[in-house]
Amino acid sequence: MKVGIIGASGYGGLELIRFLHNHPEVEQITLFTSSEEGTIFSQKYSHLLNILDQPLQRIENDRLEQFDVVFSSAPAGVASQLLPPLVGKGPKLIDLSGDFRLKDLALYEEWYKKEPAPASAVAESVYGLTEWNKAAIAKAQLIANPGCYPTAVLLSLLPLLKENLIDPSQLIIDAKSGVSGAGNQPNQMTHFSETNENTAIYKLNQHQHIPEIEQAFSLFAQDAPPITFSTHLVPMTRGILATSYATVAEGMTEEDLVNCLEETYADKPFVRIIRETNKFGTNQVYGSNYCDIHVKVDPRTNRATIVSVIDNLVKGAAGQAIQNMNVQFNLDETAGLAHVPAFI
Repeated sequence: MKVGIIGASGYGGLELIRFLHNHPEVEQITLFTSSEEGTIFSQKYSHLLNILDQPLQRIENDRLEQFDVVFSSAPAGVASQLLPPLVGKGPKLIDLSGDFRLKDLALYEEWYKKEPAPASAVAESVYGLTEWNKAAIAKAQLIANPGCYPTAVLLSLLPLLKENLIDPSQLIIDAKSGVSGAGNQPNQMTHFSETNENTAIYKLNQHQHIPEIEQAFSLFAQDAPPITFSTHLVPMTRGILATSYATVAEGMTEEDLVNCLEETYADKPFVRIIRETNKFGTNQVYGSNYCDIHVKVDPRTNRATIVSVIDNLVKGAAGQAIQNMNVQFNLDETAGLAHVPAFI
């Protein structure tokens, strides 16, 4: 296959390159830019010397139409302009930004503070949560890759909500992310002196992933009340740890919740249910496409603590995008992604 990547210079784009370079079905990777045409990519990123020494190409629709698949890893607000003219023109399209995730265009404007994509393109898009939307993804022309936080949250909660094992009205979600989730454009929030030895809560009740999570609850499980969702920036490069607290339905036990998760993901290669552990953290999935989930129920409070971890740049971005590409082209879902986590 011939693959084009828009926005290859970002962290998500670099991870696409890392995994696609070793993908058994990918023959050619071409990189496109809106501002650095002609720059030799390996001179910009020396870890790719003798691996990807090609110049960045100017974005042109007639060029992009020649690829089997085009990934867009550009910031929100870019893909909404670039990708709609390509729909139906040949390549499969996979967007890693949030431009096509929210079906309600007014919600997109409210939460992203940007002009939405054309309604026809948003209607055409398929939400790319692979483990829950595989049949639709297989037929999709345009995939809206999920956000990193929603991926961690949804994989851990959807089975329990769908089977009515937890009470959605009492759901509180507390999530923490490494700094790479903010992208590679420096700002005060991600400045070393602001993030080092500091854990900060941000976007209180305003994070753009809130409506995405609520939309997915309705799509795959059940309509639920608005959620309480808090996000924190922690002083590490990669990883998301999402901890959800929910009241357990009457008569349900910890074993019921764990069994539900295991049954749901029994044939899903990248979701692992960890039954017993004294330590559960982001380094167990570092650099990989895995999502690990652990559940404990406190019988004193009848409340479940549901924890999930992912690498925000892989399962939360590039890895899931490639997993969706594999489904679109009827390939082995794990093709190019069977990496052991780095751990240390």
